[in-house]
Amino acid sequence: MIRTATLDDLDALVEGNAAMALETEGLTLDPDVLRAGVRAALEGQARYLVLQRDGRVVAQLLQTTEWSDWRCRPVWWIHSVYVWPAYRRQGLFRALYAAVLAEAEAAGVAGVRLYVDERNTPAQAVYRSLGMVGDHYRVFEAMFD
Repeated sequence: MIRTATLDDLDALVEGNAAMALETEGLTLDPDVLRAGVRAALEGQARYLVLQRDGRVVAQLLQTTEWSDWRCRPVWWIHSVYVWPAYRRQGLFRALYAAVLAEAEAAGVAGVRLYVDERNTPAQAVYRSLGMVGDHYRVFEAMFD
């Protein structure tokens, strides 16, 4: 079952984000900062979709909305996706992505974007297999501590 996350999912989302940061970037995140960030997202700064199996959150996706002045419509950004290791290779990411696309189309948004580090070729291959193309679009950013 795919649904929008609520505050009841806070612990599972914090656990998933901590695991994702450690697995993908070797980072151990401050649990208090992470909990505050996830809570802020759940309280309206962003939206998490979660996928449940047997009453447990086993996959999560963080989505935000940005206004596109070029299109005079919003664009949705997928910021992160995590599937717990025991549930990988079951098409769960594909199911979450399909749900986001269907909701975006129904909401009349201009499109769905996803930032992927250019060095992360495995992730790029996954997203291209889902029909996303990134050759025409690059995101440049400066991050501050």
